[in-house]
Amino acid sequence: MAVKLPNGIIFSLATEYSVEHAVSAISNQNPAVVTAAGHQLANGEIIEFKSSWSALNDRAFRVAQVSDDNSYTLEGTDTTNPTRFPAGGGTGAFRTITGWQQLQQVTECTTSGGEMQFATYSFLENDFESQIPTQASAQSLQLSIADDPSLPGYKALKEAAESREIRVLRALLPDNSIILFNGYTSFNETPVMTKGSVMTVSATFSLLSRPIRYEA
Repeated sequence: MAVKLPNGIIFSLATEYSVEHAVSAISNQNPAVVTAAGHQLANGEIIEFKSSWSALNDRAFRVAQVSDDNSYTLEGTDTTNPTRFPAGGGTGAFRTITGWQQLQQVTECTTSGGEMQFATYSFLENDFESQIPTQASAQSLQLSIADDPSLPGYKALKEAAESREIRVLRALLPDNSIILFNGYTSFNETPVMTKGSVMTVSATFSLLSRPIRYEA
């Protein structure tokens, strides 16, 4: 059992990416082994991954088990189920994140969505209803940030929102574990102004895929 406080979390936004590199194959293993000739990756690097396997598509992963310049593994993945991950599929591409910008003065982080949705049904002969799970709802992450347009993090959020490009967001927890999110950035520059309270602006990250968490 463990209890954790969010005090000390550092959020960083991906600001620079490498050129896209082709992926020629992905194995059905735990973790998945990626074949990408001349990938030039090192253990621990963070990549944005695109794949014909939807469970891996548009997600951020940490690279592991780099033994040569042609293959590596996606830490935290399990592609052994051939129904979800048909053998021979999964090809796509990746980009390495080469630059991060810390988001300073974050006062609060909240999430919405991500809850499982259900379909309810009942047969004519039944006097009760049944439920089956369908899919999780769209998920978003909202950061409240103390208003200061001069900060590099403020400027990075503004640029990301205006460009409408997909960006990776990294949360570094006090125990050195990380959570990676991937999605679109929206930025509301109009500050909340309440007497006696810090003026804050808000950044919203609309996620394209499930986040992934890595222990230290």
